[in-house]
Amino acid sequence: MKIKNIKTWKADLANTKPYTIAFKTIDSVSNAFVEITLENGITGIGAGNPSEYVTGEYFDSTIAALDENNLDFLVGRDIREANQLLFEVLQKFPKNPAARAALDIAIYDALTKHLGVPLVKFLGQKIKSLPTSNTIGIKNVEETLKEAKEYDERGFKILKVKLGKDLEEDIERLVKLREHFGKRMVIRIDANQGYTAEQTKQFYKRTATLNIELIEQPLPAKAVDEMKALPDEIKVKIAADESLLSPADALKLVTPPSAAGIFNIKLMKCGGVNEALKIADLALNANVDLFWGCNDESIVSITAALHAAFACSNTKYIDLDGSLDLGKDEVTGGFILKDGIMSCSDKPGLGVERIS
Repeated sequence: MKIKNIKTWKADLANTKPYTIAFKTIDSVSNAFVEITLENGITGIGAGNPSEYVTGEYFDSTIAALDENNLDFLVGRDIREANQLLFEVLQKFPKNPAARAALDIAIYDALTKHLGVPLVKFLGQKIKSLPTSNTIGIKNVEETLKEAKEYDERGFKILKVKLGKDLEEDIERLVKLREHFGKRMVIRIDANQGYTAEQTKQFYKRTATLNIELIEQPLPAKAVDEMKALPDEIKVKIAADESLLSPADALKLVTPPSAAGIFNIKLMKCGGVNEALKIADLALNANVDLFWGCNDESIVSITAALHAAFACSNTKYIDLDGSLDLGKDEVTGGFILKDGIMSCSDKPGLGVERIS
């Protein structure tokens, strides 16, 4: 079944709840979209939102890469040759992971709709459902507690707290969260490269009684050797994020001594489902757990990440809340969310439908 045409566009999905992380404040959400139409009328949709600080890809370069004139090499090709098409996408856009992710997701969606199966079933479903965390940006103690209470009332039982600006204030926020919620709320943190190795050790020691589930990327992305030098008891709780952009990075991180016990995989960092699964396989062979994350993204790419996550037996954590505070979206459907627990629908492909 051949690809008849490809359409691309961009949309501002708005952000109802701006938030701050260690290096910037996010107050708008622009996504790029791809729609592939097959000869039989079946469509596949993909979406991408780059993180320029992490990957060096700006939104304008994502849009430029996805110019419809650049995608002629896919038109007329058989969607059943998906693996070859994805290889060619990687070769053509090596520096545009979000653009690749949008194309990758659209190709997988079209293929699995054509086959009449959910993407997760096509990939091999290992997991039925998992609770997602909801993220709190860098705020003062009072604002942190207020937002945490809102998520608790909505049924979420896992908080991911952004830290990395001030160690003392970071620890104070966590102490107050634990005092308020006791043991009934899981707390994980993301330092967004904000700590030194010594600060990471201090943080671990001083929060030992707070039962912090994991510590996401405390050190700068390029400080892999420093990560490897941390005590094993700390490394097992570290989730590599900005240090992990590709399968090549994954291989470097697991080469002894390992740098982290957890890999945070984001489709927008690595370029889509196909590359994400390569990272997942490397992690599986190194006994590394998987933690699937996201940017502020459309339901389209969040759903694709969930399908990929549930196809991996070593997936242990998900943080796929990137579409929950959008003002609008280009599609309906996708993942199922109830009381903070995410699952995939049984609809073919991603189970999303474009809003006309």
